[in-house]
Amino acid sequence: MFAVIKTGGKQYRVAADEVLQVGKVAGEPGDQVTFGEVLVVGGDKPNLGSPLVSGASVVGEIVEHQRGPKIIVFKKRRRHNSRRRNGHRQDFTLVRITEILTDGASPSKERKAKPAKAKPAKAQASEAAATEAAATEAAATEAAPKVKKPRARKAPKSETKSKGADE
Repeated sequence: MFAVIKTGGKQYRVAADEVLQVGKVAGEPGDQVTFGEVLVVGGDKPNLGSPLVSGASVVGEIVEHQRGPKIIVFKKRRRHNSRRRNGHRQDFTLVRITEILTDGASPSKERKAKPAKAKPAKAQASEAAATEAAATEAAATEAAPKVKKPRARKAPKSETKSKGADE
């Protein structure tokens, strides 16, 4: 089963267990978000909305918030010595679609929680040793006084012959 939803002024074709990149959505990672503007619900018997399918909604889980690549905006006005350079990064949210609901059904309360991977004993021991070493190093640097080094001075420029001088 699939659906076509509208969010952030754009339309997306979604299916269950699909990860989708949409414009920024309010919420924390792990929260459920419901998209109410469903345009089409497809499957064995497609249901087209005019403009929306009544009683249909799509439920997803926020995976994380990220920022897109940097886009450079450069404006120049010829012969006016005018240039402007700005950068922009668009915010977006990764959403995992969990359910496509029809006929006014409510989303299920249970979430599929992925079990956390257990770390091997060696990895845990090495992490503990690394944090302990970092703590002792930080304590040693705090105790030692900071010495400011004098800046090196440049040697005076030697006199050079200028063009047109007598040889």
